[in-house]
Amino acid sequence: KPNATDQGADDIGEEAVDHEIVQDLYGKEHLNLVFIGHVDAGKSTMGGNILFLTGMVDQRTMEKYEKEAKELNRESWYLSWALDTGKEERAKGKTVECGRAYFETEKRRYTILDAPGHKNYVPNMIGGASQADIGIMACDFNVISARKGEFETGFERGGQTREHAVLAKTSGVNKLIVVINKMDDPTVNWSKERYDECVTKLTPFLKSSGYNPATDIEFMPVSAFTGANLKDRIAEEVCSWYRGPALLEYLDNMKALDRNIKAPLMMPITEKYKDMGTIVVGKIESGTIKKGHSVLIMPNKRTVEVSAIYNEVEEEVTVGACGDNVRLRVRGIEEEEISTGFVVCSTKRPVKTTTMFEAQLAILEHKNIMCAGYSAVLHIHSCVEEVSIAALLHLIDKKTGRKSKRPPQYVKKGQKVIARLETQGPICVEVFEEYQQLGRFTLRDEGKTIAIGKVTKVI
Repeated sequence: KPNATDQGADDIGEEAVDHEIVQDLYGKEHLNLVFIGHVDAGKSTMGGNILFLTGMVDQRTMEKYEKEAKELNRESWYLSWALDTGKEERAKGKTVECGRAYFETEKRRYTILDAPGHKNYVPNMIGGASQADIGIMACDFNVISARKGEFETGFERGGQTREHAVLAKTSGVNKLIVVINKMDDPTVNWSKERYDECVTKLTPFLKSSGYNPATDIEFMPVSAFTGANLKDRIAEEVCSWYRGPALLEYLDNMKALDRNIKAPLMMPITEKYKDMGTIVVGKIESGTIKKGHSVLIMPNKRTVEVSAIYNEVEEEVTVGACGDNVRLRVRGIEEEEISTGFVVCSTKRPVKTTTMFEAQLAILEHKNIMCAGYSAVLHIHSCVEEVSIAALLHLIDKKTGRKSKRPPQYVKKGQKVIARLETQGPICVEVFEEYQQLGRFTLRDEGKTIAIGKVTKVI
């Protein structure tokens, strides 16, 4: 077997890739959670309360937030401040960047990606969802906030809840936990009737976003503000009809995810900065990485050395494995030479780079017809790039799945098509069948998600 001094992250050797060794090194499996849903559904409050309930934020800090919130007449927001770090976010009570926070239970380690709910912030939400393993969709009865009227706003065609669900699905979030929040509100008061109404309304819509209600979705009632059913089950006297698990209990007992641990290393870069050298940040989508090894940064084909690896809690570790969020200190490249959307990969099996690829597209929403020459913004893993349709190749018959022999002149909403796409600059992509996270994408135009797609061929 190759010894540890061999270069190339693939040479860690079979035994080092053993789950037991990774388990021993890290202790627990790591999961990324993305909180999605309409702006006021209580995502940040829920995240903040989870951090408090798991002991990641202490009582004193919470009391300080509570006092500051009172002074701003924002009492009910203090829990969310544990997640919303920026002054702008606190003043508006809106989450702008994709916030990050870390917590642990006895069984697993988790990172919360708190995705913003406002319409103008959807591109940030895409960045969060592309790194997530599990989606937690906060719905209150309006969002489906349980309070009358709000469910409806989150759900009208332009509402965020709908777009978030579609984006989560196309970003590879295959499991969705739908928490019906604000159950403690006086207009709801843990009513089974109101809860069932939300579940009934949401199910067909989530189904149309690609989720199978039987296997991919779990519904549960919570109160993000009081913490009911987040860590501990709800007391029977509060809610007699729900006897299922609390949110953290459910997460802890989910079966382990299927990780590409033995595949070549791939890590899309979500952030980069200078700190005594060059630091790149991302989630390892496949393979493993080891301190001291040489890796490639694509598409600019630069070989660099990994001089340090830091985990979610800023501790230095010697190995990072598929599913982990890590910061890498790298030697041999300047921070200015890297952009988000570049990929750290194995020297033996580099990620494919191209400006032209074929893909299957499903057109979700577009006022007009789309022809060759149409341009939009491509979001693929952590990369955002201008893209245009170079050619429409085949329409796909929805019923039979057959391709048309003749290329269509145009496509419209609701149709599926195979198209050749061309990006302005080189990007890192893989065929969807081989590496789903680097092969699925969304196209956006004028603030809307107009199509979702998967890469079928890299040219």
